[in-house]
Order: sequence, then structure tokens, then C-alpha cells
Amino acid sequence: MQRTFFCDRCFTSILMLLLLPAFAQAAVDPAVLAAQKQRVDVIKAVSPSVVAIFGAAGKGGGSGVLVTSDGFALTNFHVASPSGNFMKCGLNDGKLYDAVIVSVDPTGDIALIKLLGRTDFPVARLGNSDTVKVGDWAYAMGNPFLLATDFQPTITYGIVSGVHRYQYPAGTFLEYTDCIQVDSSINPGNSGGPLFNDQGELIGINGRGSFEKRGRVNSGAGYAISINQIKHFWDHLKSGRIVDHAALGATVSTDFDSKIDVTEILEESDAFRKGLRLGDEIVSFAGRPIRSVNQFKNILGIYPAGWTLPLVYRRDEKKTTIYVRLQALHSASELQKQAGQKKIIPEKPSKPGDKKPSPMPHPHAKQAATPPPEKYKHLYISKTGFANYYFNQRQQDRLLQALNDSSNFSDRKGNWSLTGKQIDGDEFTLTLADKGIGFELGNDVYLQSLESGMLLDEPPGTGGLLAAFHHFRLLFSGQTARFTDFYYLGSEHLDGKNELVDVLVAIQTGAISRWYFNKSDLSLKGFDFYLTENSEVCAIRFEQFQTLKGQKFPSEINVQYGDRPVMKLKIEQVKLETLENSKK
Repeated sequence: MQRTFFCDRCFTSILMLLLLPAFAQAAVDPAVLAAQKQRVDVIKAVSPSVVAIFGAAGKGGGSGVLVTSDGFALTNFHVASPSGNFMKCGLNDGKLYDAVIVSVDPTGDIALIKLLGRTDFPVARLGNSDTVKVGDWAYAMGNPFLLATDFQPTITYGIVSGVHRYQYPAGTFLEYTDCIQVDSSINPGNSGGPLFNDQGELIGINGRGSFEKRGRVNSGAGYAISINQIKHFWDHLKSGRIVDHAALGATVSTDFDSKIDVTEILEESDAFRKGLRLGDEIVSFAGRPIRSVNQFKNILGIYPAGWTLPLVYRRDEKKTTIYVRLQALHSASELQKQAGQKKIIPEKPSKPGDKKPSPMPHPHAKQAATPPPEKYKHLYISKTGFANYYFNQRQQDRLLQALNDSSNFSDRKGNWSLTGKQIDGDEFTLTLADKGIGFELGNDVYLQSLESGMLLDEPPGTGGLLAAFHHFRLLFSGQTARFTDFYYLGSEHLDGKNELVDVLVAIQTGAISRWYFNKSDLSLKGFDFYLTENSEVCAIRFEQFQTLKGQKFPSEINVQYGDRPVMKLKIEQVKLETLENSKK
């Protein structure tokens, strides 16, 4: 009897164990099952855009994410740099694609590559990283330890641990500003891979992590570059250049009242020219309040060099708003040196015992480069200052073609004569020739020789208006080859507060002009001219156009020197000679 009783108990226990899963499943809250299904659906939807990057000869690599259907993909600079100008990229469709480098950002640890062979690549949907909050769910996806040899990305799931983190460059060139901290597991090989929110939107690019001293194993603290920073740099990255981040030309510190004050400022900086001085309190920058030095560095670091942004400062209890053109954080030689490095230099702690977040290292060293397929060789052009000059040429051609379609005066390379009236009624005659520019305004005459090589501020107080019109004639007559340097820069907001414009840069005899094309219709809005790199701007804006033999030519030109209006010219008669007629 005892034996039978024991067997009955065993039978009952076994039966209960078998039935428990069914009871448990029946008891699961429908909301839990719905959340699980949403995760599965999100992962399924975003996985096709995740890129497994393999370096030269199939060794080394990391991760990336496709963001345009024609193949542009984001990754880390420290992934792309050792991988060569051409690399191999796998997608979860099981196919391996060729890819070419487009542009690099050595400071922000971002690179843009282009996958080849399709025009219908699956893409990630961009989110808004400024809306990310601590506690939000986050998916980190990629190719950790190069495990994704079948090109199926590894997915890890966690939460956002912190936002607006600043990771200073400790022993390396890399500076992570306004980044997202997550506890989602990211490891070597995850570098350059996407960070998605729970809606499947791309909110960042994984790049940096805190690792155990020996194991290089995730320790629960990873950092992603915010997608909003990348949005600011997007057109700069498409330029094929080695891009740089912004600097104000001033340093700040926290005073005893916890105010953020200017402690140093360069006199040649635009901030100084606009009125910022030692001791001024920085109230806000780029529309965001400033409450700490780290916060200031965070905001400054997400913008490209050359952008114009609003800055509010307080002096004697009075607030003043200025629009400041930001200068470059690094010299051109520093950027070129970094872009040509073969290895990433490991970070060094600032003091013994410190553990600093480091870029994800590569599991393998760089191998000998594999030649690209013959049909893709033309997609890479080497030029100093560029990661790939081929893509800059494409952007130049796009804007110059738009200019030629509306204002093609390439058959008029001779002398030009423009006559009309200034807004106050004074008559003017502007003569443009290869040897120099003459400007008769009322009873005054101004001259700028182009043979001496010395450019002047003529008329005085304009910032070199006559020299600026020399650049004007060269561009409108299709003589861009005469500039010593000419390239596509990227995009920015016109004057820091207006529409987004594409920017072409022309340089000759040290003078710089920046030409602004509306991004929506590619119309030319005007240009800024600088006698030298650090001089005050002569801002020229085209407010009206006239038609000459079917071509548009400016008829009303507004001129400012810095923030001060100088003159408005209404062009009434235009005489553009051919080169042959000018020689007669």
C-alpha cells in the first residue's frame, strides 16, 4: 500500500509539472504577449538595414546601418579607417556587397560608406535623439566579435541609462558629445552598429564602451553617437571630405555663483568680433540653455565647423543675442594625420586606476588591401583633405549644373560692366576684368588690382566688396578652374536662422567665398566673402533677378559688412563681353 500511495503521489506531481506550462501560458497578461510581439516585429523590420562590415581580405570589421536606399550607410570612423577604401558588407538577405568609403569624421567617430550594386537597399527610419529619455528601451544590433558570418545581426535589448553624456578625448582624437548611454550589451565588433528605440527608429550609432581591463567584455556601460548630431553633419559627410567639428574660439568655466563665464577668447574669433568678451555669462547656445561646462561642450560638439548659430550672453544684467560663425576645432594637418592612421591609439587614463570609455577595438589587425572590382575603381579618387574626392565632385556637379541651367554665362569670359543706382539714388558703374575691378559710386572711384596679389578692403568698410565681385564673375562665367581650391562643403542654415542651403567654397589668393544654394530648388541666394580666413565677412545676397537672353542675372544686390548694412545696388544695365571682344 505504501508503494502504491507513493506512485500515486509521483503521478500527481508529474501531471502537475506537465500541466504547469499550460496554466502559466493561460495566466500570461495579454499586454505582456503584445509587448513581446512588438519586440519581435520591430526586430524583424529593422534587421534588414543592419550591415556587417568586413575589412580587407575578409579580416577585421564591425557594424553599420543603411540610411538611404541607394546604399549610404553609417558606421564608426574607427571601423572604416582600418578597413581600407573598399570593403565588403553583408546584409541579412545572405548577400555580400562591395562598399566604398565616402567621408570620415575623426573627431565624432563617424564614417559614411556606400554599398554598391543596388538602388533599393532596405533602410533604417531616423528618429529624434533629443526625445530619448532615461529608462527607454533600446536595441543594440550588429556584429559583435564578428560572429555574424551569416550576416544575421546579433540583437541585444536594454534600457537607456543616461542622455546628454559627454565623453572627453582621453589620449585619443575621438570626442563623444551629447551621446546616449545604454546598458544594452555592446562589445568589440558592435562598433558602428545601430541603436534603435522600441519603435524601430534609429536614435544613435554605437561606438564606445567601458570594458573590463583584460577581457574586452561588455560591462553594462555603452555609448552611442546621437542621430541628431549625425543629421547636422549629414551633408558634410556626403561631401567626401575629412570633416571637422566646431569651436567657439573661447573657453568657459563655472564661477562661484554657478554661472558659465567666458575665461578666454581669441581676438580673431567671430565671437569676439560680434562682441563677446571676458567675464560675459553664456546664457544659451544654439537655442539650448547652458548650465554647466559639460553642457556647453556637449552642445558645441554636435555642430560642424563653419556653422552660424545663435549665442545669448549676459553682461551687467543685460542679455544680448549674437549669431556666431564657428571656427574649426582642429587644423587641416591634424585631421589629415588622423584620417591616415593605420591603427587606433588606445586611450590612456588620466590618473592611475581610472577606467575611461574606449572605442570598440577591432578583433583583428588590418590585412593587406584587396583590390576593388574593376567596375568600381572609378568610385574612389584620392585628394588631400578628402576621404574620397569622387563624392565631392558629384556634389559640385549637381550645384554647378543647377547654376548653369539658370545663369549660364560661360561664353562671356571677357570684361563685364554693370551700371545702375544705389538705393539712396547715387549712380554706380562696376567694371570687372581680369586685371582688376573698378567701382564708380557717385563722385567716388575705387580700384582693386588683381595683378599685385594684394587684396584690399575696397570700398573701405565693406570687407573687400570689389575682390568679392571678382569671385562673382569667375563663378557666373564658368571659370571655377581658376580658383586655387573649389569644393562642396555641406549644408547649413543661411545666416544661422534661415533656410537650409548647400555650400560651395571657392579660394583664390587667400580670399574665400562661400556660395549658398537653396536645398529645395537649388536657387542661388548669394555668397559670403572673406579677405582672409579670420576677417570680417562681406555678405552679399541676391534679392532680385533679371533675364538676359534667357538667363537669370542678379538685378538687386544687398551688401552687409558683418551685421552692418553697407549698400543695396539696383543693376539696370548689364554688358558682358566675350573674351575675344575684350581683347580688341
